[in-house]
Amino acid sequence: MKRMEIFGTLKKDMDAVERSLYACIEVESEALGEAAMHLLKAGGKRLRPAFVLLGGKFGTYELERLQLIAVPLELIHMASLVHDDVIDNAQTRRGQLTVKAKWDNRIAMYTGDYIYAKALEMVAGLEDPRIHRVLAKAMVEMSIGEMEQIRDFFNSNQSIRRYLLRIRRKTALLIAVSCQLGALAAGASEKEAHELYNYGYNVGMAFQIRDDLLDLCGTEKQIGKPPGSDIRQGNITIPVLYALQEERLRAPLLEEIVRIHAANGHTDVTAAVTMIRSSGGIARAEELADRYTQKALDALGRLPDIRARRHLRDIANFVSRRTY
Repeated sequence: MKRMEIFGTLKKDMDAVERSLYACIEVESEALGEAAMHLLKAGGKRLRPAFVLLGGKFGTYELERLQLIAVPLELIHMASLVHDDVIDNAQTRRGQLTVKAKWDNRIAMYTGDYIYAKALEMVAGLEDPRIHRVLAKAMVEMSIGEMEQIRDFFNSNQSIRRYLLRIRRKTALLIAVSCQLGALAAGASEKEAHELYNYGYNVGMAFQIRDDLLDLCGTEKQIGKPPGSDIRQGNITIPVLYALQEERLRAPLLEEIVRIHAANGHTDVTAAVTMIRSSGGIARAEELADRYTQKALDALGRLPDIRARRHLRDIANFVSRRTY
């Protein structure tokens, strides 16, 4: 499903957000400008700006004001990807070379910092202190999530609860506040903003679990990187944790994880991926993603029945069955 098919009547406004993104990252520094532009041209689903705009439909919809939230949130997401790729030593994303691969780690880190700074500069145009408090708290939590991921690299003993808390911080929170801040910026009620937050949080959890599944079950063409990239980088995701709970797989899968760790990720991960695909962990992770999707739809049911609610429902359903 293409972006314009998901967002339907938002296409014109999403195009305006896209233009604003390009305008925002213009910089005198040639290296910074080229690196930031490379990241932007790699594309993306632009889900976070869409959530902001749809959240704004529950209040007084003003595109110029909502752009001051939509663009910064996408920039924050982009910056986090740049930093992620350095931490994970990732060479490709969305089928393109990462900034760290095309340039180096230093350029990548400064590019991420620059994009973060541009996001904060733009959102300063909004005077509502609630918006700044929500955004600042989310960024703090995201940073903690990044540190937790580093701490848990190749940690096969982590609990399911610990994994869920990590993806809440790394992924779900930014999607949740995208929905919430769009509503707050448009003057929607606190109740509506709260339900939109609940919707976004649950969609974000489903999105990340589906991402973890795609990394194991998708093709390189579908996901833009070699399958098994997460386990190669030491990121132990929920299908892996579920697979490790199966007695027949625990010992051989642990042995493979230790071998991959010892090789610092520079090794074939086919055996590990094959084991995980053969486990019940795939189905269990899919069931968990479906439960989060249903919680998102339940939150929507407590919101006014307007066209934006139907668009949000369509996005939740897209996330639950996406193949890229």
